[in-house]
Amino acid sequence: MRAYRIDRPSLSWLVVLGAGLAAASALVLLAGPLGYRFGIVPLRVALLTFLTWGAYAGLAAAVVSLAGLVATFMRPRERRRGVALALVSLLAGLALTLAPGRFRMGPPTPAIHDITTDTQDPPEFVAVVPLNTPDRTVYAGEQIAERQRAAYPDLAPVVLSVPPAQAFERALATVREMGWEMVAADGAAGRIEATDTTFWYGFKDDVVIRIRPAEEGSRVDIRSLSRVGGGDVGTNAKRIRAYVAALKAQS
Repeated sequence: MRAYRIDRPSLSWLVVLGAGLAAASALVLLAGPLGYRFGIVPLRVALLTFLTWGAYAGLAAAVVSLAGLVATFMRPRERRRGVALALVSLLAGLALTLAPGRFRMGPPTPAIHDITTDTQDPPEFVAVVPLNTPDRTVYAGEQIAERQRAAYPDLAPVVLSVPPAQAFERALATVREMGWEMVAADGAAGRIEATDTTFWYGFKDDVVIRIRPAEEGSRVDIRSLSRVGGGDVGTNAKRIRAYVAALKAQS
């Protein structure tokens, strides 16, 4: 008796192409930060070239996947195959297109890379100065302070109702809780310096925390500075907010 083989309906070539483009976009976007972290590509190439072409590939993936989805639904019901793959590739393509744009442009933030809770008398870096480029740790003054106050009006010193020595220990414990690399901790001067490394690109950002006596107990000021770039897409302000929240939680 002769056996007959029933062929399964094949995937639309558009669906396959869309999935391939989505995978390629993800690989390109991942290659940028990894290439920079391992010293293979310069920062400008990692940020501009890889992000740009990764976004283009993501957009192409979304368009081709949408076309593949339409082509699949135009088939007879029994021959529709790859609907789930096309949907996943479409959504992935859109996400991969938007992610680089948000990283490069981000939300509306000023093009500054030095943020502090005290713009009139910012905490000074001491131990991290040799780790940074010359003069970068010098605060630029009112030209960036005005822009910071307009963009981040919520950033303010933290007042703790404990003596400075106890506030220093809390501040130090919070730095360890944040997982930052400790650079220096000077209890007599009331100063803590640390370095935070960003996840994707491995950017090194320096932080200094200053503890001073206050009428209510102690005043804690924080300053966060990026080692590279003219803007930080709000990263330093987010870091300060996260630290302040963790410090208050210790009270």
